Amino acid sequence: MKVRLPKHREFLIKFEDGYAQEKEAWAELEQIVKDYSVDGRSIYTPTFIEDNEPKVKALQDKYEFTYEIIEKQ
Repeated sequence: MKVRLPKHREFLIKFEDGYAQEKEAWAELEQIVKDYSVDGRSIYTPTFIEDNEPKVKALQDKYEFTYEIIEKQ
């Protein structure tokens, strides 16, 4: 049996080692996912990246992390 899994994209977020506000930043990033799921959507929704990238960029300015968008299969 063959199963074809759709590709999806993910945010890969990195903080500097020992970043003091990392825990607080992760809490806000996780809140983005929780808020998104209120409407029954998930990180696997095809438009997750487009829908949330402005919010992630705003937090990037606040918490000074780097991120990239990677394609997973």
